Amino acid sequence: MALGSRLRMLTEKITEDAAQIYKLYDIDMQPKWFPVFYVLSKGEEKTITAIAREIGHSHPSVSKIISEMSKKGFVTEKKDETDGRRNVVCLSEIGMQVTHQIEDQYVDVASAIDEIAAQTRNDLWKAIEEWEFVLEQKTLLRRVQEQKKLRESSQVRIVDYRREYQLAFRNLNQEWISAYFKMEESDFKALDDPEGYILNKGGKILVALYKEEPLGVCALIKMDDPDYDFELAKMAVSPKAQGKSIGWLLGQAIISKAKELGASKIYLESNTILKPAINLYHKLGFQKVAGRITPYERCNIQMELIIK
Repeated sequence: MALGSRLRMLTEKITEDAAQIYKLYDIDMQPKWFPVFYVLSKGEEKTITAIAREIGHSHPSVSKIISEMSKKGFVTEKKDETDGRRNVVCLSEIGMQVTHQIEDQYVDVASAIDEIAAQTRNDLWKAIEEWEFVLEQKTLLRRVQEQKKLRESSQVRIVDYRREYQLAFRNLNQEWISAYFKMEESDFKALDDPEGYILNKGGKILVALYKEEPLGVCALIKMDDPDYDFELAKMAVSPKAQGKSIGWLLGQAIISKAKELGASKIYLESNTILKPAINLYHKLGFQKVAGRITPYERCNIQMELIIK
């Protein structure tokens, strides 16, 4: 947690020394200009975009540095001869003089860095390169988000429905249905009497507890259908529980329950406006089907899962 602060302190210390080192060699240049200066010291004209790409800085950052260097007479800007819509930058005569003046500084700084490296066990350059590479693949933020999700999902318990969860079963479903659509007759039948409508007919209801609070529910409704054994229905997760993998854990658990009951195919109905839910169903292995009659006005997509 202190990494950013430590790196900032190290950066400030080196930058303070760098400013004094330029003065030591009578070079009137700010340390932050150096990457741009070094790229241009090869004598080529470059666009700001090309410079930014080469040194790994943002375009606005390089543009600001170029503006500061221009005021000091280090660089000149002109229209690109091959494309008048863009400017190219190069070192001015003053800038080119500095490229010769700075040669001794390069030698002495390189020797000082070698001395530091000889006194340390870790290669700072290689370490930085490694960290930059792995953070490009996946940011620190993303990695922390994943760890948070893993930790919180480990605190989720999937349990069988009991009567004490009836209110949660109703409220969690009514919350999302009312947010996007309207409650329909079939909703009231299932939510007001889950025992009679689902459980007593051979179905199952699972409840996700997070820190013992019911924050997710899902049902298997027994179907009298030649193609399907059960309908996956009434899946709902509280908005405050998002990011804890509750939907994924419920989906996996309900499919396992269907396997235990000997099911070979599961059916579900949804609406494409519910993109996270549709993505979850695809992740669980459901595929789109069409042409079935539905009792729900809100249904515009039907899916099935073949259990292997």
